[in-house]
Amino acid sequence: MTLQRHWQVYKTFLLRFEEAASRLALDEKDPSLGGLSVSKRQFERWYGGAVKTRPYPDQCRVLEAMFGVAVDLLLAPAPATSLAGPAIGSSLVIQPPRPVSVLLPPEQAQVLPAGGPFSSEPRFDAGTTELERQVAMAARRALRFTAMAEGSSVGPETLGQIHDEVRRLTVAYPKLALPTLLGDLVEVQDLTFQLLEHGRVKPLQARELYLLAGITSGMLAKASHDLGNPSAAMMQARTAFVCADNADHHAMRAWVRSLQSLISYWAGRPSEAAEYAALGQAGARDVRGTTSVWLACLSARANALLGNGEATRAAIQRAEDAREVVQLDDLDGFGGIMTFPAVRQLYYVAEATVHLGEDPVLGETQSEAAVNAYRTASEDEWAFGDEAGAQSDLALARIARGEVDGAAEAVRPVLDLPIAQRNFGIIGSVQRVHGALHADSRRGGGATAGLREEIEAFTATPTSVLIR
Repeated sequence: MTLQRHWQVYKTFLLRFEEAASRLALDEKDPSLGGLSVSKRQFERWYGGAVKTRPYPDQCRVLEAMFGVAVDLLLAPAPATSLAGPAIGSSLVIQPPRPVSVLLPPEQAQVLPAGGPFSSEPRFDAGTTELERQVAMAARRALRFTAMAEGSSVGPETLGQIHDEVRRLTVAYPKLALPTLLGDLVEVQDLTFQLLEHGRVKPLQARELYLLAGITSGMLAKASHDLGNPSAAMMQARTAFVCADNADHHAMRAWVRSLQSLISYWAGRPSEAAEYAALGQAGARDVRGTTSVWLACLSARANALLGNGEATRAAIQRAEDAREVVQLDDLDGFGGIMTFPAVRQLYYVAEATVHLGEDPVLGETQSEAAVNAYRTASEDEWAFGDEAGAQSDLALARIARGEVDGAAEAVRPVLDLPIAQRNFGIIGSVQRVHGALHADSRRGGGATAGLREEIEAFTATPTSVLIR
């Protein structure tokens, strides 16, 4: 079964084992399972079939939870007819389906295709075969060789490959869990920095390379934010802004200001978030891409948290006006995290209305519209984090109307997210639901207490526990 799931590498198996142990600890309310691990030597015994004694009882519980098979069957010798080779001593008779990406739109509810790190296809980490990993490593090596072979000056082939890789990552970022992408992001940033520091770059090439370095640094800022490290996020964002300055790219400057506003917003600094949004708008008067809409929506959310209704409504109107005159620019051309589609605007406006709290009925209506929009969104517009945020906002709106059961229904898909998708923003969203339940604990009785306990268990294991 290990081969079928492509967990034959110890580090991959260890990650899945510890993740399963943490999940089982929460499900069975047994904290002792939370820190359970397995040594490399023990894994090699299991994998090679050299198992003379049963694992410890707690290890048996985790293995059975991972594979859905009794441990005696799991560790039994493989039958002679098996063509897959040895798994954890297993018969390999049971072939469970590969996991479906959580919160994918219905038409996308399938395993994403695997691809190399410099292909146009997104990578699927847990389902990547050993051969695909070798192809991925070879592609990385090929890019570095291309950069070297073109000499001390950056050639068109190198620049084209980096451009394609950055575009792949911008498209993949809103859809895939961060652990799948982080290594590639670091790799590309390092390469662009090396070329800028040590290569001879022509002026036009330098501008594009600085833009690509800025976009990559911006995604790493978002990655740092998603892991709950606003300080590192701001450091990467400032680097992205310096790159945008060197590229003399007005839209990229505005995009970085938007990112800084987002980081401040989720770090609990709404005044700073509003200031970054205003700073971005002041410097982006000629920007007609969707970043202009994002800035206005960020201003609306920040001012809503500050309780400034007039500024919130004015910002929502600016976002609508900006949307009407949008002219897609080169940042929008990258897609994914670099563009701000209409469905995301619905989510931001709903969140601003809910946090402002002046009209709970309107907040619920807008949140429902955002949730429904994400359910039918195209692949290009869908993002698991934003959909989770919209569902959390709907829960908040229903709590404001005293509908605890409706709130539980709204937030249920979020609480079912795997650890790899529990980023800082999603954790913050459900913590707001928890806070609203606590503030209104007189309603709902046992249902309220039960939902609060579920949220506490969910937030205890964020994505950051997987990044070591």
